[in-house]
Amino acid sequence: MYSIRTKITAVTISAIIITMITATVLGVFAIRNIGIHSSEQMLLLLCETGGKNLNSCLEDVEQDVQAISAYVEADLKGLEDQKLQAHLDRVSTFFRKVLYKTNGIMTYYYRIDPEISTNVEGFWFVRSESGNGYEEHEVTDITKYDTDDTTRLVWFTVPKATGKHVWLHPYITDNLDARVISYNMPIYLDGRFVGVIGIELDYSFMAELVNNITLYENGYAFIDDEKGNIIYHPRLDVTATKIPTEIPVGVTGDSRIYKYSYEGVDKMAVSTSLCNGDRLNVSVPLREINSGWQRWVTMIISAFSLLLIAFITFIMRYAKCITKPLLDLTKVAEQIGEGNYDGKLDYKGNDEIGILTRTFSQVTAKLKKQITDLNDLAYADALTDLHNKGAFEIYVDKLQKQIEAYDRKIEFAVCIFDCNGLKDINDKNGHDKGDIYLKETAAIICEVFDHSPIFRIGGDEFVAVLMDRDYMNREELLRVFDEKCEQKRREKTYAWEQVDVARGIAVYNPDKDENVNNVVRRADKTMYENKWRTKHRI
Repeated sequence: MYSIRTKITAVTISAIIITMITATVLGVFAIRNIGIHSSEQMLLLLCETGGKNLNSCLEDVEQDVQAISAYVEADLKGLEDQKLQAHLDRVSTFFRKVLYKTNGIMTYYYRIDPEISTNVEGFWFVRSESGNGYEEHEVTDITKYDTDDTTRLVWFTVPKATGKHVWLHPYITDNLDARVISYNMPIYLDGRFVGVIGIELDYSFMAELVNNITLYENGYAFIDDEKGNIIYHPRLDVTATKIPTEIPVGVTGDSRIYKYSYEGVDKMAVSTSLCNGDRLNVSVPLREINSGWQRWVTMIISAFSLLLIAFITFIMRYAKCITKPLLDLTKVAEQIGEGNYDGKLDYKGNDEIGILTRTFSQVTAKLKKQITDLNDLAYADALTDLHNKGAFEIYVDKLQKQIEAYDRKIEFAVCIFDCNGLKDINDKNGHDKGDIYLKETAAIICEVFDHSPIFRIGGDEFVAVLMDRDYMNREELLRVFDEKCEQKRREKTYAWEQVDVARGIAVYNPDKDENVNNVVRRADKTMYENKWRTKHRI
């Protein structure tokens, strides 16, 4: 006949064994899923960040070429040689003004079609060897080529043939033996093709940005075109190696997250489209992704196995004392299996159960923190798609750290906007009209301050942090903003279609402003002064 203690001990031990196995299995699946999901999110975030850096360079070139193209067509008054030469001199000067802050440019040019003039060829400027400024280079003799053949002299023939602005895939630029990508735009006068303007980006500059995108030990990034042809790979010399036409299955799919096998190695990759039509891919071997969560599983299984032995020994001696903490631990394990990481374990003992409880709590806390960190990535205003107040507070903290890191030697300004009359519009016309008013206001702010981060920090308040280009042109941008608001008020009939905004700006003064919030308060005060003047039409 077995004693009650033996029966309780046997039942308890059996329950613990079952519970530990259940918790281990659930924990293994949970850690595996979280580990893979976390790796996917890291890859996506890394790819998005890398794509934004690359797109920033490409978009700068697009904007420069489009701005220069508008100037060129406005300045082109005739096709006589004398007028063309004078026009080229003015355009050359304008090029230098526009490109002074654009990174990675190797050459820029404006070439005249030989059918327009055989005497005025255009110009071609190449980055100097010192890297400071550009030097004029002898232009390629276009007359030696068939300008209708788009396989040769592509920077000229393709825009001429298509009649559209175009990004060209990497090629070796004429006379320099350098690999570049270029953005080109045809120029017309009264419907007649005149020539091509373009900018060539040093592909080694773009390659350096791609090479900096790494994850784990053997992760890397590469670029392919819309057909899946690899045009840059950090581990392949695409200029010397013939890339196989049969690329791994999955690489050319439409999914942003895909898996494929290359040279016997299973890999996971994510991709994002670039503004020139190419695609950035970030690839990591699956074994490196799996190794992280597999280590955690091994550790947990080993820890659970060791602790189980200790529990059995302990329970055989103290069956009654061990019952409650084990039940609590079982409940928390079940909650984790259901996705609830907020379970509390109150047992504070220094025995094996206490060690297990603390270890389990630490693992749960780390898993919960990882999930919380991923959930905190979204800081968007639902109405305007701008950054919200929470994002602004994080940005202010980062800006403050940047100020301290650069010993307060940083230039920026804060501009605050407040929508006048929003309450009247909501009260008289409904909140849907008020939403239209807010969207119109946000659209103009974003249009004018297009290089600055914009935040909606209140129901009718917006804030822009001006740095770099927008900071240097802040007075002009404020003038343009006021003009666009005034234009809206003249053109639109209804109050909710108009934009009546009070705005205030404050420039960071390192001698007076102790922190970023001081600048924000000064901008807010200036805004209210402007609001009072606007209200009284002063």
